[in-house]
Amino acid sequence: MKIKIIAVGNLKEEYLKDAATEYRKRLGRYSKIEIVEVAEERLSDKASQKNIENCLKREEDYILQHINDTEYVIIMAIEGQMITSEELAMKISDLMVTGQSAITFVIGSSHGLSDGVKRRANLSLSLSRMTFPHQLTRVILLEQIYRAFKINHNEPYHK
Repeated sequence: MKIKIIAVGNLKEEYLKDAATEYRKRLGRYSKIEIVEVAEERLSDKASQKNIENCLKREEDYILQHINDTEYVIIMAIEGQMITSEELAMKISDLMVTGQSAITFVIGSSHGLSDGVKRRANLSLSLSRMTFPHQLTRVILLEQIYRAFKINHNEPYHK
């Protein structure tokens, strides 16, 4: 199973980089993991809705060029479905059983994701009804993917 995370923007804080690196290392025994960082379009705090939509469209182009037709795409979106860690583990297991060899998770910018990226998604997930910075979302997502593999291998992991 190959796991790819496409993230708009990069990790700036050292503590987030350290956490992401740790979970990538842990995941390495279960899966090939790739993280693709794409450019985040910069907007002023007073950007119009039209400016935001234009930026999301440019980010869409950056994102979609890293996704091929055979990948199962899961986007992280506030309006997405909320599932448990066990349900994520089951989803990953089910995809593996059906022969899916690549899952791509997409984390948008602080403005979210374009409609085009949302249409490409096979599944839309939300980590919580609360809003998290997209940099922190990457760390949380890596941890949840790691937890899913631990669950699927019947290995202990703290609760």
